[in-house]
Amino acid sequence: MVPVILTVFIILACFFLLVMYYDCNRFVTVEYEIESPKITGECKFVLLSDLHNKSFGVQNQRLIRKIEELAPDGILAAGDMLTAYERKRKHHVAVSLMQQLGAKYPVYYGMGNHEQRIGLDREAFGDLYETYLENLRQAGIEPLINEKVSLPAVNINICGLQLDRCYYQKFTTAFMPETYMTDMLGKASAFQYQILIAHNPEYFEKYAEWGADLTVSGHMHGGLMRLPFFGGVISPRLTLFPHYDGGKFEKDGSVMILSRGLGTHTLPIRIFNPGELIVIHFRPARGGQ
Repeated sequence: MVPVILTVFIILACFFLLVMYYDCNRFVTVEYEIESPKITGECKFVLLSDLHNKSFGVQNQRLIRKIEELAPDGILAAGDMLTAYERKRKHHVAVSLMQQLGAKYPVYYGMGNHEQRIGLDREAFGDLYETYLENLRQAGIEPLINEKVSLPAVNINICGLQLDRCYYQKFTTAFMPETYMTDMLGKASAFQYQILIAHNPEYFEKYAEWGADLTVSGHMHGGLMRLPFFGGVISPRLTLFPHYDGGKFEKDGSVMILSRGLGTHTLPIRIFNPGELIVIHFRPARGGQ
């Protein structure tokens, strides 16, 4: 009996290792459609999140080729393009990708907890934060650090929210004051379609209350491993079966599109959970302007 159990265990272990290797090195394209009477023209954005220095081919050419095929009007980057490793201060993979994208498309870059960490922990990371931001600016990308940019041709407003570190704690969800969003970003536009880039999806209700028509997020990595009927297994906060693990969510007319990300860090695990390249199509709704 013991040899049989051991054999089954080895077979299962090998199967999951193969799936993990396969899923860690591929991505799928997922498309969403957004309609609103506030939007005055059609446009298309690609959403990237949680690259974590992952390269799909040399200089991410597999990823670049797919984005070129999709021919977006712009790129939404929802944070964690690099990884804050103290012993491996690497950022060249993220810089290379942003440089290639910035040369071809407008890139709207919101900050994740890893970008934020390299800026806060100067003892560990030195001037990496300033260097990275300067590299982005040289690529024509101005990070949206609690800032906004308007796209008048389609009546869309894009905000990038950088959450404080307390909102990324393990095991617990920090309380967010009622005025936090307004204090960070000012009031949401009532007349423009409001896109909010907010890396952590767990505060979606607060984003909706603030006035975000669409929130784009990442951070959850799809729950690392996905199970039928249960979805993602574990969150970065180390909680099991998180509600916000990936996909599209709605709250009182507000929508959140949550990317499962592209790369991994710390635990290089993706099982039944390939990386995601998301395409969002924006269109005026019937009766819109």
